[in-house]
Amino acid sequence: MESPTTIPPVRLRWNACQRGARRRGMTLIEIMIVVAIIGILLAVVVPPLFGSEQEAKQTLQKTALRSVANGLEMYRLNNNHYPSTDQGLEALVTRPSGFPEPKNWRPVLRQSQLLDVWGNEYVYISDGPSFELISLGADGEEGGEAFEADITYAEL
Repeated sequence: MESPTTIPPVRLRWNACQRGARRRGMTLIEIMIVVAIIGILLAVVVPPLFGSEQEAKQTLQKTALRSVANGLEMYRLNNNHYPSTDQGLEALVTRPSGFPEPKNWRPVLRQSQLLDVWGNEYVYISDGPSFELISLGADGEEGGEAFEADITYAEL
């Protein structure tokens, strides 16, 4: 016969499992380690994403600049001249007044295409037989470097 103070081995195992089951969640140190790891990952991953976004916008802007230039060419084919500097790019959307008057005017662009990808107006200059078309870049000001540099149609 067993002594009354002896606990069966099965009972010990049950208590060991029960103690482990009561410990739920993470300690403060474990949480701090997880937060630190997430912070390090964000510091490594996020900055390149912003650079690639600006690079993508520049590429998109070059495509948009070509579209506006194609609209100017269509206008010239229909009317035998480009819109004057005074008539501006608005002549590609609404019938312009003043000289030179378009003979076969049709809209060739949508109003939304008259702004660059940063929401700025293009710089348009025409001397008659040719034109200059410029996007002032991300900063919307003349000059600039990197992503703020001007993008001219002639340089594409």
